Amino acid sequence: MSEAHTQGSVHLNIAAGVASVVFDRPTARNAMTWAMYERLNQICEQLKVDSSVRVVSFRGAGGQAFVAGTDIEQFTRFSSGEDGVAYEKQIDQCIARLESLPMPTVAVIEGWAIGGGLAIATACDFRIATAGSRFGVPIAKTLGNCLSVANLARLVAVFGAPRVKRMLMLAEVLSADEALACGFLLQTVEPGDIDGQLGKLCDRLSALAPVTQSVSKEGLRRLVSASLPPDEDLIRQCYGSADFHEGVAAFVEKRSPVWSGR
Repeated sequence: MSEAHTQGSVHLNIAAGVASVVFDRPTARNAMTWAMYERLNQICEQLKVDSSVRVVSFRGAGGQAFVAGTDIEQFTRFSSGEDGVAYEKQIDQCIARLESLPMPTVAVIEGWAIGGGLAIATACDFRIATAGSRFGVPIAKTLGNCLSVANLARLVAVFGAPRVKRMLMLAEVLSADEALACGFLLQTVEPGDIDGQLGKLCDRLSALAPVTQSVSKEGLRRLVSASLPPDEDLIRQCYGSADFHEGVAAFVEKRSPVWSGR
């Protein structure tokens, strides 16, 4: 298997004012590698200054997952809480670039949107999904790490604090029906209809006033991000814990983690 295949890729295509971004690593449910995050950064920087683009869609390849988080095997090289602080800063910067795109953005979700994948979808303005899709951050069961306060704020803004507590503290994965009911999803569709519904949504967004759309989404972004409290101490505590290293080791060894609370 080639290095490009194992590391995955992120593709950009622009046609008729619509940019389509595809996370392409279907053999790993499109779990993000460092190379994929870097490519996403580059794409967002390119789109930010392309006035011809009226709408951007984000989608996972393969039809089974949007993005199933960050590739956990990459965490085997972490040795201290400082590695976690650097990682969360890197992810925050990437998500912030996507969130700050001036044009409307749509996440197209087929299957799993987990962890970092849920953060990417949440940073988009609108989300449509197949009825069988699932949403969560089950790190209390799998890895023993944490989210940045910025990503927590984004999740709370769309799901509400009680649901976010269920996702983070109970490791619950929410159904598409619940995500639709709370407003996280704009609509759910059958798999065969998702391309048609995406096209209709992009046409609708493209026909509206772009300056109004841009300043409205930026104003809403500022409301969510205003006065975010510091979080490095929390991130350092979590990524520096014995439980985090146990979670990573358990994942690599394909066994259940044994939590110690240290």
